[in-house]
Amino acid sequence: MKPTERLNLCNPWHLLATGFGSGLSPVIPGTMGTLAAIPFYLLLAQLPFGIYVAVIVIAALVGIKICQKTSDDMQVHDHGSIVWDEFVGFWITMLIIPYMVQGVGDWSWIASGFVLFRFFDMVKPWPISWLDRHVEGGFGIMIDDVLAGIMAGIVLTVIGFGMAWFG
Repeated sequence: MKPTERLNLCNPWHLLATGFGSGLSPVIPGTMGTLAAIPFYLLLAQLPFGIYVAVIVIAALVGIKICQKTSDDMQVHDHGSIVWDEFVGFWITMLIIPYMVQGVGDWSWIASGFVLFRFFDMVKPWPISWLDRHVEGGFGIMIDDVLAGIMAGIVLTVIGFGMAWFG
């Protein structure tokens, strides 16, 4: 039995872990998961900063359970269809944007954040690569994308200031 055949999208853990099914894409599931995170980012961007941060922290902490449970059910560690970590990583990447620019729906910001997050998530520079190889379980699934989101967010912020995009 293939790991994806062990999924049941009526199971809320599986539904969330697969990014509402976006991670089941036969091609580039991580990228599809990140794309599926964009509409949720647009909703989060409307929230006050503290609530946005709280939602990310809760999503990351609950994500450990979501990813662990789904990984256990699939009997595979960090299967490509598990993309909740991409959702959280992208939301972290975009965290500062709603509070630094006027138009949170400006596609140049969204595209820049998307590309930067996917770069850090796929290339996995140190220490992301180390975490990816050495940390197991739901925490291991989440932590490399959380760090990729932080690194991408820092680069996005530096680029924004450097190109005078903020203001």
